[in-house]
Amino acid sequence: MRKLLIFAIVGFFAQLVDGSLGMAFGLTSSSLLLAYGVAPAVASASIHMSEIATTAASGFSHYKFGNVNKRMAILLAIPGAISAFVGAAFLSNIPGGLIKPYISSFLLLLGAYIFVRFLLTSRRQVNEVTSSGDGQLLKKRFLFPLGVVAGFFDAIGGGGWGPINTPILMANKHTSPREVVGTVDTSEFIVTIAATAGFVLFLGWEQFNWFWVLAFVIGGVLAAPLAAWLVRIMPSYLLGVLVGGFIVLTNLNTLLKAGSVSGDISMGAYILVAVIWVGGIIFSLRKNRGRKA
Repeated sequence: MRKLLIFAIVGFFAQLVDGSLGMAFGLTSSSLLLAYGVAPAVASASIHMSEIATTAASGFSHYKFGNVNKRMAILLAIPGAISAFVGAAFLSNIPGGLIKPYISSFLLLLGAYIFVRFLLTSRRQVNEVTSSGDGQLLKKRFLFPLGVVAGFFDAIGGGGWGPINTPILMANKHTSPREVVGTVDTSEFIVTIAATAGFVLFLGWEQFNWFWVLAFVIGGVLAAPLAAWLVRIMPSYLLGVLVGGFIVLTNLNTLLKAGSVSGDISMGAYILVAVIWVGGIIFSLRKNRGRKA
């Protein structure tokens, strides 16, 4: 019961961040499971199974609050679903011990990217909606390849749909942050179904850990409506720094264990990352407090 509560809290936190940033549920959850020693394919499969419920709740909530661009969601979801299915097949046929360090490296790099991106992002940049912003102007030749890449890495990493799509779409002058977050979260529902179908086909039902699935579903579904409501007022720049540092720290643990690094060196690495993380949080708060003033 205690473990169920802990994992449910993690699922709540992960979905709260995901619903506010358009990323991080899969990354946060998969980082935790990999740190527990779970094989990458089993971790990704269990997370995607739970995300069927959490992305449905999140997508519905964002839709009700008017945060979704329907055209953009469809153009991302269709190629993303196909490549996610392929990614699930690819991951299911690779030994867990062999691929685990590479998946952790991928997650660590994504975490570092999130940390740096939001550390350098001001409150104004996050909340600014340009007068010419219109997601309808984005071309198929831009959205299709983006969906393909994000879907594949989402399946093999247990998370990647948001971290790849959200920053790229936010950097485009034709989209607003609120629209990007809502659209990415909503389109992820279709991608999640495709990835889960791939894992069921190539791994089998017995490989899913239903305890983790239940815990993540409970926490994620409870957080989804709250996250959709808070997406306009949450300090996204701060949440990005927080979740980016968390993902780096968690996957650093997996990589150090895989490399059989000595205890003293590992402790030094943890302290260094923790200091940078805390420093980034303080820097972000001070920078944006100054801009607000």
